Amino acid sequence: MTRRRFRLTRTGLVVGAAGAAVLLVATPAAADGPTPAPAEATLTKAGTSFLTAAAVHIDQPVRVSAATGEYLYWSFPAEAGQTSSIAATVTLADPATRSGASTWTIDVFDGLRRRQPCTAGMQSPVGSATDGQVRAGCVLRQVRAWAEPWSADPLPGTYYVRLSVTDLPEQDLGLPVQVELRVSADMSGDTSPEGGRLEAPLTPTVRQGAVLTSATDATDTADATDTADAAEQVSEESWWDSVAGWFSDWLPGLTSRWIWTVAGGVLAAVGGVVGFGLTRRPRRRTGPATAG
Repeated sequence: MTRRRFRLTRTGLVVGAAGAAVLLVATPAAADGPTPAPAEATLTKAGTSFLTAAAVHIDQPVRVSAATGEYLYWSFPAEAGQTSSIAATVTLADPATRSGASTWTIDVFDGLRRRQPCTAGMQSPVGSATDGQVRAGCVLRQVRAWAEPWSADPLPGTYYVRLSVTDLPEQDLGLPVQVELRVSADMSGDTSPEGGRLEAPLTPTVRQGAVLTSATDATDTADATDTADAAEQVSEESWWDSVAGWFSDWLPGLTSRWIWTVAGGVLAAVGGVVGFGLTRRPRRRTGPATAG
C-alpha cells in the first residue's frame, strides 16, 4: 500500500515538472505575441516611360537618385471608391552649383494615358535658387465603378505618375537630385454610386510574349504570328486595296496614285463628251435650190 502511494506521488511530481517546463517555454512566446509582418521594402527605381514605369504599392516608400531633366514614371493600382494622393519631395543639388529657379510638375494618367486633373495639392511648385527641397502633390478624384465612354472620369485600373522638371536654366540640366515619393489611398464605402460596374480594369491592351524553350517552338511561334498577322491584314483590307493589288500583279510599279490618275482622266473625258453633246446646236437641213 505504501509502495503504491509512493509510485503515485512520484508520477504526480514528474507530470507537474513537465507541465511547469512547458509553461516556462511557452511563456516568452506568448509574451512576444504574433510576429508582425515586415515593413514594405523601399523602392529605389523609376521608369523612363509609360512602358517601363516602376510598379509601386499603396503606402510603399520610394527613394530614387536621378538627374535633373529626367522623366520619372511610376504605376500604382486603384480600385472603385478609392481616392489616391501622391506626395513627392525633390531634394535639389547644392545651391552653389545651381543657376536659378526650377519648376517641377507631377502628372497622373489613367490606364488609357488620359491625364487626370488634381483636386488638391501643389502640382507645379517652384524652387528658388536657394531652396534645398521642392514638394509636389496631387489628390485625384474618387475612382468610379462605372462611367460613360465619352467621359474622362477615373475608373478602376492602373494609374501612372510622372515627375519632371518643366522650367529651369539650361546649364542646370544633369545636376543630381534625390526624389522621395509616396502614394496613399482613402477608401469610400460607396463603391458603386451609379449602380453600374466595370467588367475589367482599365489597362492598355498589350500583346504579351511567350517564353521559348527551343528553336522548334520559336519557328512554330513565328509561323503562328505570321499567319495571325496575315489574317488580320486581309480582314482589314478594303475593296480598293484588293483592286490595286490585282492591278499591281500584272503592272509592276502600279500604285493607287496611278489608278486615281487614270480614273480621273477617264471621268474627265466622259464628262467632256457629255457636255459637248448637250451644248452642240443641231444643224438645219435645207432643201435643193429651185430655179426662178
